[in-house]
Amino acid sequence: MTRSTAVPAAPARAGGDDVARAHRRLRPWRWVTAAVLTVVAVQLLVFLVGNRRFEWDVVAQYLFDPSVLAGVGTTVLLAVLAIVIGSLLGGVLAAAQLSDFGPLRWAATVYLGVFRGIPPLVQLIFWFNLAYLLPRISIGIPFGPSLVSWDANEVITPFTAAVIGLSLVESAYMAEIIRAGVLGVDIGQREAGRAMGFTPVQTFFRIVLPQAMRTIIPPSGSQFISVLKGTALVSVIAMSDLLHAVQVIYNRTYQIVPLLLVACIWYLALVTLLTAGQRRLERRFARGHERHVVPARGAPDEEAAR
Repeated sequence: MTRSTAVPAAPARAGGDDVARAHRRLRPWRWVTAAVLTVVAVQLLVFLVGNRRFEWDVVAQYLFDPSVLAGVGTTVLLAVLAIVIGSLLGGVLAAAQLSDFGPLRWAATVYLGVFRGIPPLVQLIFWFNLAYLLPRISIGIPFGPSLVSWDANEVITPFTAAVIGLSLVESAYMAEIIRAGVLGVDIGQREAGRAMGFTPVQTFFRIVLPQAMRTIIPPSGSQFISVLKGTALVSVIAMSDLLHAVQVIYNRTYQIVPLLLVACIWYLALVTLLTAGQRRLERRFARGHERHVVPARGAPDEEAAR
């Protein structure tokens, strides 16, 4: 005689609720928040459109003015030069900080402390007035005769002062970004490179750096955006950037707010383009680290199951 095995029935849910008939829980505070944000957005739009003091016709008139476009080009050029020179010098400083040689590491630490501690505006004014300390800039034997010399007033123009000041500031920040990215790579990757017979240089450029770039790119992009906006500081040394260009115009026409809106629109447009480029670079260097859910073989598709 065989014993029949009965499958126990699933316990009934408390209150007799059926999961298949369940509805999404109401969240009234989300509706309230959405309503408040909608009201604020409408009020802001009405303020921007309805307030005649913004003088949008003047904004449209000067948005593509030749002097404004020249200022935009100067701003972009300064930002690119600062980030390129700063990244190269920052890489050297990061290598110095990671070095086992104590004096080199201490010198890099002092450099970072000085150029991160002094405000960029102060540094720009200092470099612009370098001729007060060095009337002539010379290259020669230390404590010996000079081989070549130039008049400092001819060398230190507003453009060169802006490039030097912004590049030195960016090099200090980029050094920390690069150092953090390199330290973020597991030590086992270097050991694997040595096991494969790679030299330290090959290990760094073929194994460590490609993995570190995934960590370096996001803060570097943010730093590029910061230096682009920071170029507005060069207007204090009469550098014809975007802000200086609109200042020259509104000092003549006294239309301050519309011209400042012109500068704001161009800064927003440039930052938006840089942000889009940063996102593309992040996705490129994140290949192989993104998680994709692969359905099991024979499992029904999610849409079909619905």
